[in-house]
Amino acid sequence: MDPVDVARELVIERFPHADWAVLTGSVVTPHRTAGSDLDIVVLDETDPGHRESLRHQGWPVEFFVHTRARLAGFLDSERAQRKPSTHRMLAQGVVLLGDPGDLPARCARILADGPGPLTREEQDWLRYGLTDGLDDLCHATDPGERTVIASGLWTGAAEAALSLAGRWVSSGKWLLRELREHDPVFADRWLTARDDPAALAEEVLESAGGPLFDGYRA
Repeated sequence: MDPVDVARELVIERFPHADWAVLTGSVVTPHRTAGSDLDIVVLDETDPGHRESLRHQGWPVEFFVHTRARLAGFLDSERAQRKPSTHRMLAQGVVLLGDPGDLPARCARILADGPGPLTREEQDWLRYGLTDGLDDLCHATDPGERTVIASGLWTGAAEAALSLAGRWVSSGKWLLRELREHDPVFADRWLTARDDPAALAEEVLESAGGPLFDGYRA
């Protein structure tokens, strides 16, 4: 069955009092794969809000259930953290039932506008984190610890590059998608640097103003 039809029937069954529901995620985009979830955002004032995973008619399903107040809190928190997962879900979703009003359009505008430039304090924190990661990697002698440090530094370099450019930051596959949208060449270089991210991290750090450790205070 079509994922939209499956999702709509399931929402009607599970959330008869829902104000509205939106099917979102990779399943409604060109990124859809054979294992894509049915990610469903539900507004239901009779439910205190929860996240739930299940399988239905062969589909993996993820429910993100909110009240108006809970959803508003999530959206505010995401903007502060520069990680707009719920904004993206609502902006790119397909309405299953009810009417979310102008919320998807507002989320789309926020996504398009970006999170804005970093504050001085945020940029200093970023510089400090990269400096500390590079120092740990330089002095690591245990092979296992070095692998873990390199992994964290590799991810941190990507997040820093996006933040410095005034772009949104994501995790997992969305981190790579954000990088590719921002700078495909950098994204390819980042993938190549997975096992040895020091040079790329140093490059990002220099673009942020260089190392910061001595005298740093937060």
